[in-house]
Amino acid sequence: MTRRLLWTLPPVALLGVFFLHPLLLVVRQSLQPDSGGTSFQPYADVFASEAFREALWTTVWLALAATAGCLVLGFVLALIIAFVPFPGARAVARFIDVFLSFPSFLITLALLFVYGTVGMANGLWTDVTGAAEGPFRFLTTPWGVLLAEITYFTPFVVRPLLAAFSQLDTAQMEAASSLGARAPRIVRQVILPEALPALAAGGSLVLVLCLNEFGIVLFTGAKGVTTLPMLVYGKAILESDYPGACVVAVVNVLISVGLYGLYRVVSRRAGA
Repeated sequence: MTRRLLWTLPPVALLGVFFLHPLLLVVRQSLQPDSGGTSFQPYADVFASEAFREALWTTVWLALAATAGCLVLGFVLALIIAFVPFPGARAVARFIDVFLSFPSFLITLALLFVYGTVGMANGLWTDVTGAAEGPFRFLTTPWGVLLAEITYFTPFVVRPLLAAFSQLDTAQMEAASSLGARAPRIVRQVILPEALPALAAGGSLVLVLCLNEFGIVLFTGAKGVTTLPMLVYGKAILESDYPGACVVAVVNVLISVGLYGLYRVVSRRAGA
């Protein structure tokens, strides 16, 4: 018992020093207004502000929309990779594993090269039509952020789906096909029920990641798109309102921890 306790103490101490202690400092700072003392006034001020409500709404709808887009696109891509034979299918599946390690700003930078104000698409348009500027300007809008998030996070849905499809009993699909069922019906009645746990696990993870995404919003330069992480950055760096920034950070952490708990439950049930 004593030996087990000795082995447990070092990782617990490291966790406390490098994670719990900074988190407690953020919580403590959120309760210390600039006027001094300890109170919930910073929370009241932040919750009453229009900027916080708009940032919360923007964060939620972007995360939900991106998750829905990732689920639809990820399911279609996983179906093609797993069940439609084509040269290079294994290479594509391996590339998805590599893609998961890419930083989000790299994908956003690539989209800027293609759809930015001076990107390839606008350049091609001006070359062909002779216009002074191209029509593609959506990247600096909420739709550009949404496109970047769907592009970056879709592989997080594809990966668990491919794992689920690899364990699917192909005899069920062969039996359905021999009975005259067409591909859409096979997908709907045979494949989709088996994929639901993996879809739920991947969707839960994407939702958590989208709620905390900072780099994509920052690098797209979307005007008027302020999410909770961006609001933390603005209050801390631009306004020097550290109690307000800590309040928003605490809210963001609570939402993320709650959703992560949901993700763990779903993943456990899905066997992911």
